Amino acid sequence: MRRTVFDADHAAFRATMRAFIEAEVVPSFGKWYEDGLVPREFYYRLGELGVFGLEAPVEFGGAGRESFGYRTVLAEEIARAAVSFGGSSAHVTRCLPLVKTLATPAQQARWMPGIVTGDLMFALAVAEPGTGAEPGEMRTTAPLSVDGGTYVVNGSKTYVTGGVHADRVIVCARTAAPRPDDPSYGLSLLTVDATAAGFRVGRQLDTLGRKVSGTAELTFTDVRVPATDLLGTPHQAITHLAGQLPQERLGIAVGAYAQAKAAIRFARKHTQDRIAFTHPVSAFQNTKFELAACQTEVDAVEAVVDRALAAHDRGELGAAHAASAKLFATETAGRVIDRCLQLHGGAGYLTDSPIARLYADHRIDRIQGGSSDVLRTIIATEMGL
Repeated sequence: MRRTVFDADHAAFRATMRAFIEAEVVPSFGKWYEDGLVPREFYYRLGELGVFGLEAPVEFGGAGRESFGYRTVLAEEIARAAVSFGGSSAHVTRCLPLVKTLATPAQQARWMPGIVTGDLMFALAVAEPGTGAEPGEMRTTAPLSVDGGTYVVNGSKTYVTGGVHADRVIVCARTAAPRPDDPSYGLSLLTVDATAAGFRVGRQLDTLGRKVSGTAELTFTDVRVPATDLLGTPHQAITHLAGQLPQERLGIAVGAYAQAKAAIRFARKHTQDRIAFTHPVSAFQNTKFELAACQTEVDAVEAVVDRALAAHDRGELGAAHAASAKLFATETAGRVIDRCLQLHGGAGYLTDSPIARLYADHRIDRIQGGSSDVLRTIIATEMGL
């Protein structure tokens, strides 16, 4: 069935990305996976291809695209090959939207060109060791100096995707005391230069999946940030971050769909190639039924994701709708990928197999961007429960 969310431009972009991944990513990905990191030069290449500039304004070298369909195409092609573009996901899906919507014209002129080319990689630092992203528990402080010229940041952050290679980090820090009725008040977003004195990249975290994402811990010791590097309105960081949640959750839903679709592709090929009792494994009724059931579930996810994608491109994707799409896509993908790994037998348990990478990479999707239980709460609230 033809999907109506894509046009000829999306198709051309898909062909370009598929050729690039097959020629330049797949041959090197095994080495990157062993190293646990993509080379910094890879981001320059993505900049050359225009991957970072898809949604960036034309005046800064971007393509000015408004459709999230291009990110959907990219997610599908990355999952199809069971590879990763490293920490660049946070650069374009978390940080670029914040800069687009919150940065002043002067800030955009300073940062956007580098964001587009890959010369200025961004990461987002919100969660803290021991407390996560709970606003009332954040301990990273950034009081404004007496002369009003600089913020002085002290504290630490964890789970920072792309933190290893980041040139700038958008840090959620407490610039004022919380209010009794609003623990999120006083938290602001500061864009911290990674070369600033007192900024340190700590250990790279050994994650279950997404091994090349460059996820790190960061520490700040008297890091001085110019007041001109405040992003958005002072003390309103949580409001700013919440405004990005529908798109973030759509992106996670899209990625989950792409991974489930890819898992079926790998399982189908493996069962056709694997011989058992003189027959391809795909010839057995159980295999056919399992793959048919998985395909049915992925067809349903595709419908949900495409509806959410169309709503987003019309500017109509609400918080509950995005939560519903993410919940359904991620929970369903988890089942599908698990069943497809089962069809691989022992081969699916090898860490260098594509299906094993998909299995490990997907697991975070039911946690990040709001866990499944949090999403159920949001949906129930929308239902008036």
